[in-house]
Amino acid sequence: MTFEASFQQVHPRSYRFLAFLASVLFLTLAILFGSPTPLVPTILSRLTRLSSHFHTPQTATMSSYSKELLVAQLAVQRASLLTRRVFLDSAKGTVSKSDASPVTVGDFGAQALIIAALKHNFPEDEIVAEEEGDKLREDDGLAERIWELVKGTKLDDDEAETNVLGGGVESKEKMIELIDMGNSKGGRSGRIWAIDPIDGTKGFLRGGQYAVCLGLMVDGDVKVGVLGCPNLPVDDAAPLSADVGAGGSDEEEGRGVIFSAVLGEGATSRPLTRGGLAAGKAIAMKPVTELSSASFCESVEAGHSNQGDSAKIANGLGITKPSVRMDSQAKYGSIARGAGDIYLRLPVSKTYVEKIWDHAAGDLIVREAGGEVTDVLGRRLDFGHGRTLAENKGVIAAPKAVHGEVLKVVQEVLGVQGQ
Repeated sequence: MTFEASFQQVHPRSYRFLAFLASVLFLTLAILFGSPTPLVPTILSRLTRLSSHFHTPQTATMSSYSKELLVAQLAVQRASLLTRRVFLDSAKGTVSKSDASPVTVGDFGAQALIIAALKHNFPEDEIVAEEEGDKLREDDGLAERIWELVKGTKLDDDEAETNVLGGGVESKEKMIELIDMGNSKGGRSGRIWAIDPIDGTKGFLRGGQYAVCLGLMVDGDVKVGVLGCPNLPVDDAAPLSADVGAGGSDEEEGRGVIFSAVLGEGATSRPLTRGGLAAGKAIAMKPVTELSSASFCESVEAGHSNQGDSAKIANGLGITKPSVRMDSQAKYGSIARGAGDIYLRLPVSKTYVEKIWDHAAGDLIVREAGGEVTDVLGRRLDFGHGRTLAENKGVIAAPKAVHGEVLKVVQEVLGVQGQ
């Protein structure tokens, strides 16, 4: 699919507006230079049809973040392709994050590609990301390996790759410099992007679920969120199970999805492709009328969420289905499209603090799909306190209609009171 076709599908109003301007230009030239008279009525007719699309004023969100959404989706898509390549080029079975592990290579490479696209389009924006370039300055062999991957990862659509993302990275040195640009301290002022280049380290290494995550915060509020989930089924109706999409990042047909949302505009899913953006479709959380029939998902690792408390909460809600455990923000995407109902991430200690890049994109996507996301005290996740969710404890995501009931049982089990 061409870049023009992708843009028309993703931003139909913007596309029509550009067509409207082009028609005005042609009409002006026709009048000025005396083109044959049949041309003028034709252009006037086209202008009349196009103008009918602009009687409804656009909201500030629609007019303000269309470029950010397009860039973010394509940047995540390109970075997801790099992570797939890293997995396929590496042996399966490793579960550590040593300096030479596949996940380290994927983390650095994906972060460099995403930051390159952001800085090409929004050079003044700040970026919060996990990785720093010092490790690569100390290990030239590792830097060279990552550089070869970054240099060789491009979208098949030349217009999207060059005109939107700005093309490739110029050099190995520039790549390291870009990685270091993710050093923002965050905060409640200005435009700040949050990147998790590979969320779900162990899921990635074993060929399970992981996500490439990107969110834009403006004055502490998430405005744009994108998740690339290379191992989730494209089919939004695919049932949620522990082994869904497991078996490796092998570009198998029917696997690989991008979730995205803009505040106030709803959430979408689309297949992850090697070129321009595929057509997207709206997603929504599944209506839950009886909590006893609901399903919930949680982290695979016991160190990320208190699984014992989760079992007690499920019992308190009358849920009999076993929890589905998967890595990464793929959980947010899964419940947003109705493949699951509830996501619990319960505190494992009093001192543990969540990172903003682990939740920014998923939080917005679930809320725009009709869900509610709070911590265990019932507070909205607050992304304005630097690089962490310093004012929050745990995460509860559920359909709005039942979130209050879920929250009540969570607080009873944990022995906490809402604020």
